[in-house]
Amino acid sequence: MNVSDLLTNSQAWIFETMVQPAMFFLGLGEFVEDAFEGVEWFVLGVLQLIVLYLVLRPLEAWIPVHTITDRRARWNDFIYTALHRLGAFSIAVFFILDPVLDHITALLHLQGVNPLHLEHLWPGFLQYPALLFLAYLVVLDFFDYWYHRAEHHFNWWWGLHSLHHSQRNMNLWSDNRNHLLDDFIRDIYMGVIAIVIGVEPRQYVMLVMASQMLQSLQHANVRIHFGKIGEYLLVSPRFHRLHHAIGLGHESEGKGTLGGHNFAVLFPVWDVLFGTALFQKEFVVTGIRDQLPAPEGSARNYGQGFWSQQYLGIKRMLGLEKENHS
Repeated sequence: MNVSDLLTNSQAWIFETMVQPAMFFLGLGEFVEDAFEGVEWFVLGVLQLIVLYLVLRPLEAWIPVHTITDRRARWNDFIYTALHRLGAFSIAVFFILDPVLDHITALLHLQGVNPLHLEHLWPGFLQYPALLFLAYLVVLDFFDYWYHRAEHHFNWWWGLHSLHHSQRNMNLWSDNRNHLLDDFIRDIYMGVIAIVIGVEPRQYVMLVMASQMLQSLQHANVRIHFGKIGEYLLVSPRFHRLHHAIGLGHESEGKGTLGGHNFAVLFPVWDVLFGTALFQKEFVVTGIRDQLPAPEGSARNYGQGFWSQQYLGIKRMLGLEKENHS
């Protein structure tokens, strides 16, 4: 039995023995088909966690950038990763939006307006599915770049996103260390774009999975870069670590300003084209300036556990916990 058969059989077993009976018991039979897709997301998420641990943890032990000084923080990041990789957010938002946008698309079609589907732009996409997959990835990454850049532009949004930057012990689980509200907004945004350009649910699962695996590598505590040319082709751990650097990663015009560098999620070309790229050979220290003790910072507390981090993020967003820009 190969890996594909194992995943398919696991999906079918979980669905038939647990999910389907539960949904019929709860009177949710009309959503059974969507639930089957959700189980696929869950199974692939489990596979992701296993692969990430087997590949990246040895690398973190072999070529670390820094010594982990807070192991509890790493375990806390794992909670975020498990929550997202097992499909709690992205697939739910996608399937909520899909019927809504189908209805909107039908109304627009009656008015003679058709949505943009990438496969309609060039017939060759239908002959080369791998190229269509790459095209979807590039388009989604373009919009993800601007979403990420916006998180660093508005004070209320940075109040949420700063949780992600507050990890001083970056590790392979740090990618999903985000505020839940910020993730919800992003998943709606990305889900809408995916549906508008013609991404099917199964394609969306694979696109998100490919992106997540690469982002886990970017955040890992590993001394890895992709070379003189490769650094311009794909976001490396060194390139992205600069985005998490104290000052450089979250300030553009000096202490206390918003902005930063290296916002690209997968492809650095967006940073190069829009003037936000920063290439250095150093593996920098990560965090946020106001986490530092006085006089450089204000020793600001971003929370130690999951719920305290979520609570403090809301306070920052609402301006109830003012940032020290002195």
